[in-house]
Amino acid sequence: MSLTNNELLEGGRKLPLVEDFYTIQGEGFHTGKPAYFIRLGGCDVGCRWCDAKYTWNPRIFPPTDVDVVVERASQCAAQAIVITGGEPLLYPLAELTGKLRERGLEIFLETSGTHPFSGDFDWVCLSPKRQMPPLAEAFGRAHELKVIIQTEEDFAWAEENAARVGRYCRLYLQPEWSVFDKIMPEIVEYAKQHPKWSISVQTHKFMKIP
Repeated sequence: MSLTNNELLEGGRKLPLVEDFYTIQGEGFHTGKPAYFIRLGGCDVGCRWCDAKYTWNPRIFPPTDVDVVVERASQCAAQAIVITGGEPLLYPLAELTGKLRERGLEIFLETSGTHPFSGDFDWVCLSPKRQMPPLAEAFGRAHELKVIIQTEEDFAWAEENAARVGRYCRLYLQPEWSVFDKIMPEIVEYAKQHPKWSISVQTHKFMKIP
């Protein structure tokens, strides 16, 4: 039976939890913000450069009751929650976000946008991947578009996606970590020539934190 099956997950009352932890948001618009991360297992996008491949197989992460996760999250000093993965939209998230909302918590989502939305979010970071593009609805939901740049060809992909998001969506180019030194000068020059874009850097890797 698939872990995405509603019966196994009790309609979202249980989710395949990889880990949950308190840290500093390292990238994108909210860089530097203390936040409690809830990382779910399972991803069908398969980026070859992914730094969280350990999350891909949801079957190795037993379904965890969302009440347990919400209780831990609500005890955290920060009142900001980041739901990430893997790809969290593989699962029904309304139960999780509803209970987080009851505790007065601010809820952020990090997604590739490849599955239908569920849940209630204050901020959606859309990170589109060329091999499995986002669904149309994702562009209208995005507050932030964060495109990973590995080669010069990725700038065209970034522009394709930027043309589809809302007017007030924040735009970010982020270097793929393994080619950081090589690609960063190109990103800097591109942003200077196209100032609608800002640059996102994975600062948590420099800080050596999760």
